Amino acid sequence: MTDINSVQIRKAWQGFHDAIDELRPQLYRFCRNLTRSPYDAEDLVQDALAKAFLTAGGVFDSIENPRAWLFQIASNVWIDRVRRARETTNELPELAAPVIPIRETREAAGTLLTQLAPQERAAVVLKDVFDFSLDEIASVLSTTPNSVKAALHRGRGKLENLESAEARTPPPPPVLDAFCAAFNARDLEGLRKLLTANTTCEMVGSAMQYGNRTPAESAHGMLRGMLGVYSGVEPRFRTDYLEEPARVEVREHRGAHIALVWCKHTVGEAVRAIIRVFDDGEGHVGRMRIWFWTDDFLAEACRELNVPFRVNGYRYWGPTSPHDK
Repeated sequence: MTDINSVQIRKAWQGFHDAIDELRPQLYRFCRNLTRSPYDAEDLVQDALAKAFLTAGGVFDSIENPRAWLFQIASNVWIDRVRRARETTNELPELAAPVIPIRETREAAGTLLTQLAPQERAAVVLKDVFDFSLDEIASVLSTTPNSVKAALHRGRGKLENLESAEARTPPPPPVLDAFCAAFNARDLEGLRKLLTANTTCEMVGSAMQYGNRTPAESAHGMLRGMLGVYSGVEPRFRTDYLEEPARVEVREHRGAHIALVWCKHTVGEAVRAIIRVFDDGEGHVGRMRIWFWTDDFLAEACRELNVPFRVNGYRYWGPTSPHDK
């Protein structure tokens, strides 16, 4: 079997990200208006980008309208996901209301009912939030302008103000407390003991590391933020950053417990990353997700938590990254 050249694939993936970098905020905003939370929105963004990357490799001509093309892919991924869930449960899963900024509520005055069909919802978001024309919406949703008109009519007819009660959040898993204690003590060996050979550590949207050694390496490990080292962050995002050890703090957010990574700056501490730790059922870290190169997600989550934050850009590669030297 031929070896997979991960370097070549990674370079192609990075080049694709560079090409759509300016569209990332709009793509997140679109996905956020389709999904129930910033976590789901960022997951949809990453799934859409992965699908777009694969699709772009087979396109012979130039993509004339990249924004509409990305929205089309995200719409298809989301609609397929909802339909699969509906086929599995024999009912439409509960869908939270889209997040529509106050300044854009002239026509979308209210929230979409949780029973709204996926295509109706996508049509309303594209029209009332992004001001797409009927022809553009028809292209994104692979339908006709008349069908879009009908979907808009049905969707707008279901606009209604709703509030959903939040479920009680279970207590944080012991492994999260142990992780935070080791992180704040700069105990690399203690962290390694929490990881296993099967642990996956994901820097959402940019990188994966596996096992119980690599994530905690001081040079290139994803957890080197505990040492105050954030290599690859462009200078414009580091203007007041102090390279000193970070600290983590457990917070409850949207029914789950997360770890906020607080970093020091000349004007005080600010959150630069969010970590979620998943127990493997035996007291170890089975999976870890780190939101760092996800500016839109970080901004929304930190604003909801009412904490100061700094964004890091969408990529770690470039002239400031040791990975490219």
